[in-house]
Order: sequence, then structure tokens, then C-alpha cells
Amino acid sequence: MSALEGLVIHRVTAAQQVADGLAERIQSGQISPGSRLRESAIATELGVARNTIREAVRQLELRGLVRYETNKGAVVIAPTIEALDALYAARGALEVAAVSAVPDETELETLRAAYEKLRDATGTHDVNQIVKVDLEFHCAIVALLKSSRIDDFYRELTRELNYYLVVLSMEDREYDRPEVVIASHAAVLSAIESGDPQRAAKEVKAHIERNAARVREILTNRIRK
Repeated sequence: MSALEGLVIHRVTAAQQVADGLAERIQSGQISPGSRLRESAIATELGVARNTIREAVRQLELRGLVRYETNKGAVVIAPTIEALDALYAARGALEVAAVSAVPDETELETLRAAYEKLRDATGTHDVNQIVKVDLEFHCAIVALLKSSRIDDFYRELTRELNYYLVVLSMEDREYDRPEVVIASHAAVLSAIESGDPQRAAKEVKAHIERNAARVREILTNRIRK
């Protein structure tokens, strides 16, 4: 039994490595939006089992980087400016609404813990880890609305947000300058801690709008190439 467990762990590790490599190519634009990910071809190129590739592609789907289409299989997502604007409009509406009331001390402690986790993550310089924890911080903000249905909806949004935030981080190399990430989120936390809903809403709105504007610029430049 222990030998079997070891084999499974090895397979998953290989799949993770393949997923990370493919994700980097997708997010950097080396693999074009709309491209099919042919499992057999990738398996042959990398010299790994097709099951490993299948698991890697599933991980990419969970990250919001690919989707499955009838008669095509796994296809790299093709983000558009329209989709970006709609996504960030929903994000902004939820997060601004979430800070419209003064949080209690328990809620503030949860936000502080999420912020500290983000501070720790920036030290890894691992873009995927930083983005993951970044989104956890924003999920903690949305949780202030005290609605499990909204929490579920926002977590679904984070699958798409993950792509845009990773693209932003890779293009601007924010993970090489952790102080940038820390400072922007510290300003959001400070505004929420102030007990002034108007200040908090203004800071959250500005944070999201800056983020959206930069991602829009990156995508526009890629489309023009």
C-alpha cells in the first residue's frame, strides 16, 4: 500500500510541474488564446504519461486558464476587454458594498490575518502563490457581506480573476517587488480599519480600478501585436 501511495504522490507532483509550465506559457502569451491543448501531443513532447497531462489540464481548468469545448477538448481561454470590464465591474460592486458598514473586531482580525498571510506569501516570489493569497484577502473582504451565497459567487469569480492577476504580476513583475503588493493592500486594510465606510469604499474602488486599468492596458497591447 505504501508503494502505491508513493506512486500517486509522484504522479500528482509531475502533473503539477506540467501544469505550472503550461500556465506560465499561457499567461505570458506564448500559447495563444483559443489554442487547443492536445494531450497526446504534449505527452509526446514532454515524454510523460498522458494521464499526467490530463491531470495537469484539469488543474489549468481549476485555475481558469482553459475550458472544455464540445468536439475540441481543452481550449486556452480567450480573454476580451469586454469580459475584463464585466468581471471587474462585478468585483468592484461586491467589494465596495462589503465595506459599506463598519466591521466588528472579529471581522477585522480575519482581515488582518489574511493580510499577514499575503505579506508572508510575497516573500516566496512565487507568482501563483502570491495571487492565490491575494485573492483570499479579497474573499475576506467580500465575506463582510455575511452571505454564503455571495461568498460562493465571488469564489467562482476568482477563477477568472486568477488569470488577470497572474498576467498583471508577470508583466509588471510585482512578485520581484513585494513592497508594491504589500503597500497597496496595506492601504486597503488601513481604510477598512479606520471605521470610515466612505474612506474604505473609496480606497477599495481605487485599488480595483487601478488593477483593472493596468490589466486592460496589458491585454490591449497583446491584441495589437
